[in-house]
Amino acid sequence: MATVLDSIRNTDAARPERLRDKHGRAITDLRISVTDRCNYKCVYCRTGNEGAVYAELPIEDYLRIARVFVGLGIEKIRLTGGEPLLRKGLADLVRELSQLRTLDSTPLDLALTTNGHLLEELAEPLRDAGLSRITVSMDAVVADKFARITRVPGSYERVIKGVRAAKAAGLAPVKVNCVLLRGFNEDQIVPFAQFSREEGVIVRFIEFMPLEEDRLWTPESVVSLTEIVKALGSFRPIERMAPNTASETAVRYTFDDGVGEIGIIAPVTQAFCGHCSRVRLTSDGKIRTCLFSQSDHDLYGVMQRGGTDEEMARFIRSTVEQKEARHHIGEPGFLKPSRSMVHIGG
Repeated sequence: MATVLDSIRNTDAARPERLRDKHGRAITDLRISVTDRCNYKCVYCRTGNEGAVYAELPIEDYLRIARVFVGLGIEKIRLTGGEPLLRKGLADLVRELSQLRTLDSTPLDLALTTNGHLLEELAEPLRDAGLSRITVSMDAVVADKFARITRVPGSYERVIKGVRAAKAAGLAPVKVNCVLLRGFNEDQIVPFAQFSREEGVIVRFIEFMPLEEDRLWTPESVVSLTEIVKALGSFRPIERMAPNTASETAVRYTFDDGVGEIGIIAPVTQAFCGHCSRVRLTSDGKIRTCLFSQSDHDLYGVMQRGGTDEEMARFIRSTVEQKEARHHIGEPGFLKPSRSMVHIGG
C-alpha cells in the first residue's frame, strides 16, 4: 500500500522544474504589458511626438502566454503598459488570470500599474474581476507641477480621484510610485511623505533610469536614495522596516510614530540585481530578461508558427537561462536599452 510519503514524492516528481536562470535566481514574477499606448506624455518617458505605431496582442494570447508561465512557476503577474486601462477587454483578462493557480495551488498574486487617469471608473470593476493590488504612477502632489510632467492639463485631479476610488474599492494598500527627476520634482519628497500619512497610501520613490525616449538621462539627473532619506529625515525621524520578501526591490521606511510608509527603489545607486526574480513580456509578445537588455526574445513568434504550449515552455526556459547577471548603468561602455520603457512595459 502506498504511504503518505510516497504520495508526496509522486506529487513532487510530477511538478515541472521551476524557472531559474544560470545565476541560480528563481524567476517568480512576470510583468505583462498589454499595450504600449498611453494617454500621458511624461517628460521622463515619452517624446510627446504624434504618429507612433502601437503594438498589442489579442487578450486571449496574453492569457495563453500567462498560463504557460504560471505552469513554470510564476507566482506574481503585474499588468502594465503603456497605460493598461486603455486596453479593451482588460477586466476580462483580469478575471481569467485570477482563476489561475500557482504550482503550490495558491491563488496568483495579480497586480496592475496605472497612471490613474481612468481609475475612478474602473477601480471597482477591476476589483470585482479579481485584481489583488494596484500601483498608481504619480510624480507630484501639486497640480501645475503634475501637469508639467504629464503634459496633460487637469491630470492631477483625475489621478487623485482614481487613488481614492481604488482605496474605496478595497484595493488598499494602494501604492503610489513617484519617479524623481532633478529639475522637475525633487522638491516633492516631503509633500509625498505628508500625502502618504494623510491618504493612507504607500509612497515609493524611484530613481530615474535611462529608459526614456528623449534620452534626457544623465547621472546628475538622478535623485539618489541617500538624498531621499535625508529629505525624509528633515520632515520627521524615520525608521527602516524589514523587507516583505527577499526579492523586494524597495527599501522600506516609516516615521517615528508609525504613520505612513515610504519605499525607495534605487536601481541606479544601489542595484538589487542579485536577487532579481522577474522577467517582462512586451505588448508585442517578446520576452525581456532585464530592463536594460539589448535584445528581445520573440515568444509570440513561436505562437504564430503554431508552437504548442510545450514548445513555448521550452523557449521560455532557454530565454530565462540567458538572463543577465546585472545591469551596467553608469559604467564605462554602458549602452541604453534597445527599447524605451513605454515599449518594454513598466
